[in-house]
Amino acid sequence: MASRSFAPSGPLTGTLPTAPDKSISHRAALLAAMAVGTSTVEGYLLGEDTLSTLRVLEQLGAGIRREGSTVEITGMGLRGAAETSEVLDVGNSGTLMRLVSGWLSGQAGRSWQLDGDRSIRSRPMGRIAVPLGQMGAEFELSDGRPPFLLKGASLSGINWISDVASAQVKSAILLAGLLADGPSSVTESPTSRDHTERMLIEQGADLTRQRLQDGSTRVEIKPADDLASVDRSIPGDPSSAAFLLLAAVLVEGSEITVSGVNLNPERTGFFRLLAKMGADISGYEAPPEDFGRISKEPVGDVSARSSSLVGITVGAEEIPAAVDEITLLALAGCFASGTTRVSGAGELKVKETDRIAGVVQLISALGGTIEATEDGFVVTGTGDLRGGTIDSLGDHRLAMLGAVAGLASEQGVTVTDFGAADVSYPGFIADISRLA
Repeated sequence: MASRSFAPSGPLTGTLPTAPDKSISHRAALLAAMAVGTSTVEGYLLGEDTLSTLRVLEQLGAGIRREGSTVEITGMGLRGAAETSEVLDVGNSGTLMRLVSGWLSGQAGRSWQLDGDRSIRSRPMGRIAVPLGQMGAEFELSDGRPPFLLKGASLSGINWISDVASAQVKSAILLAGLLADGPSSVTESPTSRDHTERMLIEQGADLTRQRLQDGSTRVEIKPADDLASVDRSIPGDPSSAAFLLLAAVLVEGSEITVSGVNLNPERTGFFRLLAKMGADISGYEAPPEDFGRISKEPVGDVSARSSSLVGITVGAEEIPAAVDEITLLALAGCFASGTTRVSGAGELKVKETDRIAGVVQLISALGGTIEATEDGFVVTGTGDLRGGTIDSLGDHRLAMLGAVAGLASEQGVTVTDFGAADVSYPGFIADISRLA
């Protein structure tokens, strides 16, 4: 539980890439393992979560060869996952646990034990166990949470209407749908991130997406015999870039550019919200796409400079495209004039930690004025933040939030268990040092 201190910083300047996209790294590896043939993934994220994905795929029979951040993966085909008596340990990765469960659900006659760390054991799995169970898979869960036994089966197609916009739930159903006896669909509102859909189309899946009259999105997938192997290069993670860009906005005299960032509109919601607060941030808008004809991820450079901020109100419809960065709005709100209100963010309670409670604890400890609500928080801006000592609670995003707070604070911030940041951004300290 090593601590790390972050002193108030002078101007942050320069151009640099950020960490590779965690969500896409997970999916690139998993879909390569599900394909026929060998795929090469360039720029794979070497974080704790995504390394867990490679270990689990090896247990299931994939050939994994890694040289630096280049990973060569030889797949087993859609129906070739190997049964093993070893526990599939996902570490801290809820994405891995939910997505791999979707795939394994269709492996008839085989079973697996899935488990993870203490954080994973607190996260609800009923949201995938219910739809996948209706398709035919069997989950033996204790209190709806890991560890659990998953028994694969011959699956039936399903038309699932999701009560929460979750890319993990949607992806689990779509991956299972590849192995079902007929089409499967997921309908959700608002729309969650669509990386899985883009990658499945690229690998030959018969997948369609349409906007319904009520504004919801319906994604349908048809069963497949195989997926094609595809070589991929992983773009920069907008969730990781968000910490660098917010630091530039908050630290006086700063101006930075983060290059090669994934500009998927379902991932750039935080940048839009930061601009709404008055931040001088640019380059984050992707070229328009035909909603029904999604293609490869758009990539570009995002720039930000120090700015004066005003408080804003954020509603439920804005949460999915910024769900991993919403806690950063609490920090931005401290330096804004007026009040920042976030609602409709109940999903934060079932992340690596209860991030609503966690960010309230963190901001309060540093001298900010914040209170939790049922599904969000309210921050009263003062234009500054005192500083102090905070606990990351083992959450990578809260650890890096504390670091950014330290750079912009009056007295600096010490973060206990800063090593949690290695889950998604192992090079964070080095990148901040380059900019400072």
